Amino acid sequence: MEVLKERILKSGANLGGGILKVDGFINHQVDPVLMDACGKELARRFQHVGATRILTAEISGIAPAVMTGNYLGLPVVYARKTKPVTMPDTVYLTTAPSHTKGRMVELIVSPEYLARGERILIIDDFLASGNTIQGLVRLTQAAGAELVGIGTLIEKSFETGREKLSVLNIPIESLVIITSMDDGLLEFAD
Repeated sequence: MEVLKERILKSGANLGGGILKVDGFINHQVDPVLMDACGKELARRFQHVGATRILTAEISGIAPAVMTGNYLGLPVVYARKTKPVTMPDTVYLTTAPSHTKGRMVELIVSPEYLARGERILIIDDFLASGNTIQGLVRLTQAAGAELVGIGTLIEKSFETGREKLSVLNIPIESLVIITSMDDGLLEFAD
């Protein structure tokens, strides 16, 4: 998706160590026009999978997931990283290592929003190591729901995420694929 690629080149920063700083338009500050375009494109790519609900992770996945949900007419559930008092005692919970936080994070979903028989589309900001998305997959499986697709804004193909997720035999779509971040440069797949 050219508009996202151009924005990454203009406003993103390669911080080294595989870290791409895009918080000025995706997650700390959100560009709603860009996220709307991304959501529209992800919805186009997944309109055929028959999803009934979108699942994402707090906080970075919320903007693209909500915009995708808007175009598909689907509710969006995000896995919380802390359990609020309003959530029931029995929850779906898993942990995943966070590359940017440098520690394990919890992913928690209330059973009232993730149920057996649902057809789940996971939407997130990045596909890199695949650890967060694998956590969302575990939550989906724990609920007895069916995973029907995974969509991300940005994929770092030089990490192992897609390989880990390919065993799921579902559509995996990334709007922009970065093939290298060596020497402070960003290289993109065609």
